[in-house]
Amino acid sequence: MIFRCRLRRLVSSVAVALALGGLPAMAQSGADAEDLALAREYARKGDYAKAEVLFGQLPDAVQQNGTVLPEYLRTMQELRHFKEAEKLARKAQRRRPEDPLVGVLLGRVLETSGDKAGAAKQYERVVAGVKPDQVLAVANDFQENQQLEWAEKVYLRGRELARNNTEYAPQLIQLYTRQPNTERLMAETLCLVQQDERQLPFVRNMLQNSLREEKDFDALEKLLLTSVQQHPEQSAYSELLLWLYVQRKDFAGAMVQARALDRRTRSEGSRILDLAAIALRNKDYESAIAGYEYVSREYRGGQYYSMARQLLLHAREEQVRNTFPVDAAKIRMLLTEYQQLLTEFGAASPFRAEVLRNMAELHAFQLGEKDKAMALLQEAISLPRANAETVDRAKLTLADLYLLRGEPWEATLLYSQVEKTHKDSPLGYDAKLRNARLSYFAGDFKLAQSHLDILKEATSREIANDAMQLSLLITDNTAMDTAGIALRDYAATELLVFQNKIPEAIRSLDALGQKYPGHALQDEAWYLKAQLQRRTADYASAVQTLARITENPKYDVLSDDALFLAASIQEENLNDREKAQELYNQVIIKYPGSIYVAEARKRFRKLRGDAVN
Repeated sequence: MIFRCRLRRLVSSVAVALALGGLPAMAQSGADAEDLALAREYARKGDYAKAEVLFGQLPDAVQQNGTVLPEYLRTMQELRHFKEAEKLARKAQRRRPEDPLVGVLLGRVLETSGDKAGAAKQYERVVAGVKPDQVLAVANDFQENQQLEWAEKVYLRGRELARNNTEYAPQLIQLYTRQPNTERLMAETLCLVQQDERQLPFVRNMLQNSLREEKDFDALEKLLLTSVQQHPEQSAYSELLLWLYVQRKDFAGAMVQARALDRRTRSEGSRILDLAAIALRNKDYESAIAGYEYVSREYRGGQYYSMARQLLLHAREEQVRNTFPVDAAKIRMLLTEYQQLLTEFGAASPFRAEVLRNMAELHAFQLGEKDKAMALLQEAISLPRANAETVDRAKLTLADLYLLRGEPWEATLLYSQVEKTHKDSPLGYDAKLRNARLSYFAGDFKLAQSHLDILKEATSREIANDAMQLSLLITDNTAMDTAGIALRDYAATELLVFQNKIPEAIRSLDALGQKYPGHALQDEAWYLKAQLQRRTADYASAVQTLARITENPKYDVLSDDALFLAASIQEENLNDREKAQELYNQVIIKYPGSIYVAEARKRFRKLRGDAVN
């Protein structure tokens, strides 16, 4: 028993030695170790009176230890024993005058006691006396206690001592992100990247986490434009300006900076191609076309020339297909240009299969020429040197054509084939989504849902979002109506849309509303009808249909979608700039969390006449 007690004492002594940061504490008795552990436990539980007694019983050397002193002082302050705490802190300061952290502790005691002026003077003394090797420790201590202004002063003092105006820049940037202080953050980031362009990823990340309001983006844009003009040799400013324009989806402005950087870095258009792809995904067709035209013009014969030529026509195709009503003459013109491209590239071109697929989609979905489209797809699939992924994309398009022709079994066989050969890849997920959509069209909602449940976890955000939307549509409309009778009719209507039978689809939607009055699908039906009316150039009717959603609070789920679409029609089709501006402003104010807010704000500013670079 005596041996066990001694062993416990020895273990406790070792514990306190480790807590105090070194072997000298081993000289203390085991009782001291037990008192310290017990004092900390009482303090943790909030029983500060008992903790203070035990801390007070510790030897002076233990009380003054760097890990024990802050706990003892905090205990005293919790009990409002400010005079005793100040006395203890000053005693520690006399013993360790070179330790700035002790000075910080004294300042906190004064601040807690209500002596704000005395605390400020004490902190100022700490800042003035800090040494280069102490800057990080003191600043971190201030930050951990949410004293961010004093942490900033310590870093700036450290910068003075280092005689380097970018010293501690990363730490200051993170500090300004926490405060937040966007003005100083922007100034600090610009200074940092001017000195070290390798910091660009860090700077972009900090700015992205900090800038929230439009005025902040405006302020950064002005600073960067000034910096680009004053220091044209500094590519970092152009890089940041390019990044900023992309964040704001101002792809025209981004393209100006990208071209300047392309000429400076001699990247042969690779940067332009990347930006054009982003613009195309965001449906800014003009900027995407401008980018592809630039690469085709400036780097004829270069490594990206063929790709740029093919993507240029693809961007023009997307523009024509999404400008309603679709102009059949322009489709024919695009097909002629594609044919010229095939002649220019030659039979051995790696882009031939992709061009053939694009042509097939135009023939099938825009001109209704399914046989011609299928012949082109079969040619693409049989090309001996074609990329395997491009061939499988052609198979997916061919499967879509089988669905257009009312041959779902042939379609699902091809979808499943691609799904198996590209398991756990974006193309495989795309095939599974198309299979789910086919089951949905057929009214087999359970099978569709089984596919969609897997796709919700897909790595591709776009596919996951599409899967989630279709899954929610099925779930919401089979919860009460387990047979999904109304949903079957709605799915059949969507199949008509897929087959480009627009007049029939509109009539079907009208019949749906009469057959199932007040059904939960009504807002979906109106939204789809408005989209189809826009495609047929019946813009006034489309706006009226959308108003049936936006003016009824019952349909809040699609209200922001409907309002943004109505604003787009007013701007792009009816050319009513004033009405469009009003509706975009409503999107911003009424639906601040909507995915359309950023684009609505950009369009609102443009219509208002704000300067757009």
